[in-house]
Amino acid sequence: MKELNIIKIALLGSGTVGTGVYKLVQSQKEEMPHKIGANLEITKILVRDKNKKREGIDNSLLVDNWSEILEDDSIQIVIEVMGGIEPARTYITQALEAGKHVVTANKDLVAEHGKELLDAAEAHHCDLLFEASVAGGIPILRPLKQCLAGNHISEVMGIVNGTTNFILSKMTAEGMDFDEALALATELGYAEADPTADIEGYDAGRKVAIMASIAFNSRVTFSDVHTEGITKITAKDIEYASEVGCVIKLLGVAKNTPEGIEVSVHPMLIPNSHPLAKVDDSFNAVFVHGDAVDDAMFYGRGAGELPTASAIMGDVIDVARNIQFQCTGRISCTCYKDLPIKGIQEVKSKYFLRMQVADKVGVLARIADILGDKKVSIAQVIQKDKHEDVAELVIITDLVLEEYFRDAIDQIKKLDTTKSISSIIRVY
Repeated sequence: MKELNIIKIALLGSGTVGTGVYKLVQSQKEEMPHKIGANLEITKILVRDKNKKREGIDNSLLVDNWSEILEDDSIQIVIEVMGGIEPARTYITQALEAGKHVVTANKDLVAEHGKELLDAAEAHHCDLLFEASVAGGIPILRPLKQCLAGNHISEVMGIVNGTTNFILSKMTAEGMDFDEALALATELGYAEADPTADIEGYDAGRKVAIMASIAFNSRVTFSDVHTEGITKITAKDIEYASEVGCVIKLLGVAKNTPEGIEVSVHPMLIPNSHPLAKVDDSFNAVFVHGDAVDDAMFYGRGAGELPTASAIMGDVIDVARNIQFQCTGRISCTCYKDLPIKGIQEVKSKYFLRMQVADKVGVLARIADILGDKKVSIAQVIQKDKHEDVAELVIITDLVLEEYFRDAIDQIKKLDTTKSISSIIRVY
């Protein structure tokens, strides 16, 4: 029997995801010869403290000096699961320059510096794959780059942050306030000790930037993404959403329009009939619309040790197959267009507007006049809660340019009958 090639791997980081990758490589050892025609072996693991014992990991593989990996010519694949911008950016760049292929789960790095890393990979005929940077175990980047490459994709939208989806699901199903749901998410390990990146929409924004770049073949970075979080969503908003046949989800939305790319992350009311409305707890889902495929949805676990490791291993196996058939670097950067990116003021949306107003005759008429003057058409009005001389008014608009809507809100705020604007949420 022909002796099989051994493809050696270095792992940068041994946290939750790194441990998951190590476990998968070990559990799949017997499968690899059949799947790729070679054996895979992790030979070095970069850690901060190599004397610290890590359960389930062979401590003899631990190193604390990057040069031991970089200068080891036998290592062909580097898996980066350290997170953060530096030193990951430097390590990946140096690995590519040394002719090593790289698999990373680092959404922050790819969203900000994807172009320079992909350029380095192309220059050295290396693979740089990052499926795990978006939506954990859900395959979405490879389908966008390969399976759906025959489409003109006009929209990618989805729930790509499990923490916020868990919080909103609890608020919807159990009537919790935001703070109560966040505390539960933290207790159960869904939310970090500092949940800012999740609840303010930054994590989702980075993922949407990556997806939009691939889907529309034009570079989108995190700074291009308008982001709003869920910290202002209340149980009352969710109650009203239910009344009009909707749920509230934190959605990443990217559209390829004739005037340019629209890309944003924000809470939205979405009809109960939409598939994304049924995605609850910590699950993620991405909805894609293409001219040939029509609608497709990808659903599953968006984070966690083994779901994320699953995506990483898919990339590793892809790279290993390319090594075996000497065809590495065959898919590099796919951003061959330079499409304009629209500012949020140029985007049209429908809006849910909840406000407290004086309970007087003619108040709604004055507000309607202001909205009409600013080209804002009213689709629905709800007015029922009253407390002393103050009434709660909910207005849902038709599609309107953000600039016009914000101008109208500025004028409504100045009315002596307007007590407060409680909520402004977009409607899908």
